[in-house]
Amino acid sequence: QVHLVESGGGLVQAGDSLRLSCAASGRAFSVYGMAWFRQAPGKEREFVAAITGSGSATSSTDSVKGRATISRDNAKNTVYLQMNSLKPEDTAVYYCAASENRDSMARGEFLYDYWGQGTQVTVSS
Repeated sequence: QVHLVESGGGLVQAGDSLRLSCAASGRAFSVYGMAWFRQAPGKEREFVAAITGSGSATSSTDSVKGRATISRDNAKNTVYLQMNSLKPEDTAVYYCAASENRDSMARGEFLYDYWGQGTQVTVSS
């Protein structure tokens, strides 16, 4: 089992950058495929980006391509989401998730086994 804690959210202005972190504790971190999801008010939770256990492959949704980069540091048991050129529509609670399939870059939230509590990102116009 793994415990996930997100941090780095906050209130920023449109065009700003933000780096979200997700610290994991428990089993060896590299065995998990990791992902970021987000949920805006009144909307369903949606996939943002994913990365394999080794960090060798990543995937992201079209709405953040070119603006968001997912990465991980397995020595620090941490996955990151760097977001640039933030837009008001990026406002959401951001969640990290872990899959016991280390090669997973799945976009379906039901394919993830563990979730953090979320961190709020608010982008003002």
